[in-house]
Amino acid sequence: MDFYQNVLGFVPIRRPGSFDFNGAWLFGHGIGIHLLQSENPENLPKKKEINPKDNHISFQCESMGAVEKKLKDMEIEYVRAMVEEGGIYVEQLFFHDPDGFMIEICNCDNLPVIPLAGEMPRSCSRVNLQVLQQRQQIHQVVQQ
Repeated sequence: MDFYQNVLGFVPIRRPGSFDFNGAWLFGHGIGIHLLQSENPENLPKKKEINPKDNHISFQCESMGAVEKKLKDMEIEYVRAMVEEGGIYVEQLFFHDPDGFMIEICNCDNLPVIPLAGEMPRSCSRVNLQVLQQRQQIHQVVQQ
């Protein structure tokens, strides 16, 4: 929990009291993360090498410099990368959480969000979902 709070800025939220197992729910940046403790945490494989092409989850940030400073201050090993798409450059930082899961932080918001044909971005937020549905309706009217 400490990692996701202090490095990624998530805040703990209440989880259902009916759960009879350890875990934590965190929320931030419009998404929720559910952390569960393995019954045998000592048996989980630990990743040592940071490979940007390995399985990972990515989060966007507003300041790559601030994230990199935080990683340095917390002595978290990371790898920098950059990708170019049509003259737009995206910076990336890759590192592992304490359980060995790979995380990418990027300024991917530099790239335009272009839905695949027939797809619309979705959100769990009802307010955001209503806005997206209105946009989709306008888009359909414009296409007709």
